[in-house]
Amino acid sequence: MTNKAAPFDDLDRKIVTALIDNGRASFAEIGAAIGLSSTAVKRRVDRMRENNVITGFTATVRPAALGWLTEAYVEVYCDGAAPPRRLAEVVRNHPEIAAAMTVTGGADALLHVRAKDVEHFEEVLERIRAEPFIRKTISYMVLSHLLPDSPEAGASQPPDGSSP
Repeated sequence: MTNKAAPFDDLDRKIVTALIDNGRASFAEIGAAIGLSSTAVKRRVDRMRENNVITGFTATVRPAALGWLTEAYVEVYCDGAAPPRRLAEVVRNHPEIAAAMTVTGGADALLHVRAKDVEHFEEVLERIRAEPFIRKTISYMVLSHLLPDSPEAGASQPPDGSSP
């Protein structure tokens, strides 16, 4: 017997939106906001987890609170056609790489790097450049986040600058 995925409807979208806004919201809180019982919300969340619509729950942490004060994006250019599988192996060996993706255009990959300071970033960059198939890199240091509530920015501080 095959497990057929139930359709993803407007109530599911509202539940997902509520969880994205506040992953710690209770099923009762979500239900009250969208007009469902907490049991119905739980049933829908369980179904979305089973169908890999919701793939997990996580905490968003302000990187500076962990000492990661420097941030950059690095374009990576490879000799020949480096397979994405090989690039993935390399980036997994660098805990400072927060995200990595293959891209269209001149570069082969784009890396999002976080480091303690510029010296640490330079050390990370040298480790990346030491890979035999990497021909060159171009780095872009992040000065500020124009969308401070984006996942790339980490958890934002309240607008008045006070600590939460």
